[in-house]
Amino acid sequence: MKRFVSPLIASLALCSALPARAELDVARLKAAIEATIETDYPRLDALYKDIHAHPELAFQEVKTAAKLAAEMRALGFEVTEQVGKTGLVAIYKNGAGPTIMVRTELDALPMEEKTGLPYASRDKTTWQGRETFVAHSCGHDIHMASWLGTAKTLVGLKDQWHGTLMFIAQPAEEIGAGAMAMLWDGLFTRFPKPDFAFGLHDGPFPYGYISYRVGVGSSNSDSLAITFHGRGGHGASPQATIDPVLIAARFIVDVQSVISREKDPVEFGVVSIGAIHGGTAENIIPDEVVLRGTIRSFKPEVRAKMAAGIERTAKAAAAMSDAPPPDITITQGAKAVMNDPALVATAEKVLKAAFGDKFRTSPPATASEDFSEYADSGVPSMFFNIGVYEPERVAAARNGTAPPLPANHSPLFAPVPKPTIQTGVTAMTLAVLSAFDQPARGQ
Repeated sequence: MKRFVSPLIASLALCSALPARAELDVARLKAAIEATIETDYPRLDALYKDIHAHPELAFQEVKTAAKLAAEMRALGFEVTEQVGKTGLVAIYKNGAGPTIMVRTELDALPMEEKTGLPYASRDKTTWQGRETFVAHSCGHDIHMASWLGTAKTLVGLKDQWHGTLMFIAQPAEEIGAGAMAMLWDGLFTRFPKPDFAFGLHDGPFPYGYISYRVGVGSSNSDSLAITFHGRGGHGASPQATIDPVLIAARFIVDVQSVISREKDPVEFGVVSIGAIHGGTAENIIPDEVVLRGTIRSFKPEVRAKMAAGIERTAKAAAAMSDAPPPDITITQGAKAVMNDPALVATAEKVLKAAFGDKFRTSPPATASEDFSEYADSGVPSMFFNIGVYEPERVAAARNGTAPPLPANHSPLFAPVPKPTIQTGVTAMTLAVLSAFDQPARGQ
């Protein structure tokens, strides 16, 4: 893998093409950034496809982190590895000014990729005691390439800003543990606590488009584990048993009444059961059944109401069969991402000028994101989304003349790399510059 060389001729040309620090000339700046990305893209493409083909799971991202660390050192960043176990922090100082953090994720998912791409992952690893395929089906590989391209571009633009870049590569986003692991390992004490933070995520809408939100940007995420206890026996003599399979089935249906009849219908809330484990053979009623699921919400009061309703419903399902009380564990995960209104206003002015009607607001995402931990630690933050598919394909899927688009976490999720990464680099670079640039703040 070729590394970026610092200083690069293209970066020097970019600096000389732009005016001295003043209110951002967005059109000229965007054109210069895009020209630089075009020059550097073969390296980014090679990195992206290498990471895509060789993904690693949460807290196993040793090789992935090492690749990014080497690239960032070549750009002149001071890099610290093994922060939060497998994360890294890269610092670039350029005089007095604010510290701005840009985050990417490192981890992939325990699933098989079925895209058929020439660079598709066929890697396997051990996860929770079993062998599994591994795939970047959430798009974190796109994020890493965009993150590195943004770092390179900002270094090339260092006569346009003053302050400190803090680029972090976070492990274990998929299990909601990586942000806290880095914070517990001194992210904001061993290193400067940033004045602002930015993150992005890709999704199944047209490339070249950016969506953003003010305030709530994603959902709270809680995990649910319930063990229903029964009394096992022969499937032909159910009267001699207490059937935990029946109890679990009853709960799965009845718990949706918490959503439809207890939660305010105008408020977002979802309970989904994703795993059921119980039994060994068709003619044996087991002693117990274990359910695992996810709970999503936007507001704390909805989160609390749903948790109480789920627990009550589980106990009632067991009581109806005269079974012992179930073991219920609801573990709080990522909090809702809160986008800072002032920071969004700063970036909005510049990104609207750069992307026009391709930069647009959207409803909060129902997925969850532990980027929220940084905002919850007192750092004004902005999280936005970039599209990954051909606009024509998106339009055809929407009007019903083509199949639905594979979304994140689908084994068929396959972003179009170049325009997606180009948009990610351009948008993130401009967002960071807007936070450095006082006249662009909409003040």
